[in-house]
Amino acid sequence: QVQLVESGGAPVQAGGSLRLSCAASGTILSINSMGWYRQAPGKQRELVATISRRDETNYADSVKGRFNISRDNAKSTVYLQMTSLKPEDTAVYFCNAAYYSGGNSISWGQGTQVTVSS
Repeated sequence: QVQLVESGGAPVQAGGSLRLSCAASGTILSINSMGWYRQAPGKQRELVATISRRDETNYADSVKGRFNISRDNAKSTVYLQMTSLKPEDTAVYFCNAAYYSGGNSISWGQGTQVTVSS
């Protein structure tokens, strides 16, 4: 099992920056990839960025050039550095981990709120 705890969400003005953190615990050596997703009110959860165990990254078009996903293996933590924030980035941000434990599994964190005001 993998447990995830996000932090770093906060209110911020448009144009500002935030860094989200996601700390993983449990069977972390089984993690294949981690990612960030977000869900705005009334909308479906969407992919923001992912990073593989080989540090291959993938971003949604809406955040390319503004957000950066990285990982610190020593701390079992994945970060999402967000810059040039826009009101449309307002959402609950969820951390996700895909891992193998007798089969392919996925864990989600509880989410952290990011609110961008204009």
